Amino acid sequence: MHLLFSYGTLQQDKVQLDTFGRLLKGQKETLLGYTLGQVKITDEAVIKSSGKEYHPILISTGDVNDQVEGSAFLLTSEELKHADNYEVDDYRRVEATLASGKQCWIYAAAE
Repeated sequence: MHLLFSYGTLQQDKVQLDTFGRLLKGQKETLLGYTLGQVKITDEAVIKSSGKEYHPILISTGDVNDQVEGSAFLLTSEELKHADNYEVDDYRRVEATLASGKQCWIYAAAE
């Protein structure tokens, strides 16, 4: 299983059902060293699922005083691939450590 930290649209029920075919049960977590920006989404399928043209995006600052609140979800390898397909090219999946010390995957700005 893979732990995925979500701070945006992957927390929405409709997005979870469209992406994973089920509702996810997550735990509240905090990610340090990041802030949130906004990215314009042009993929119509993603906009239809989320209902939003602008999505939040993690921007690395390296400053532990910067924090982003979200939820951590346990996903299978297949579900993680579905999450990769949902996220547009502006995002890249990278490993991170949560404030709790747990290792997880995050989707952060690709630049």
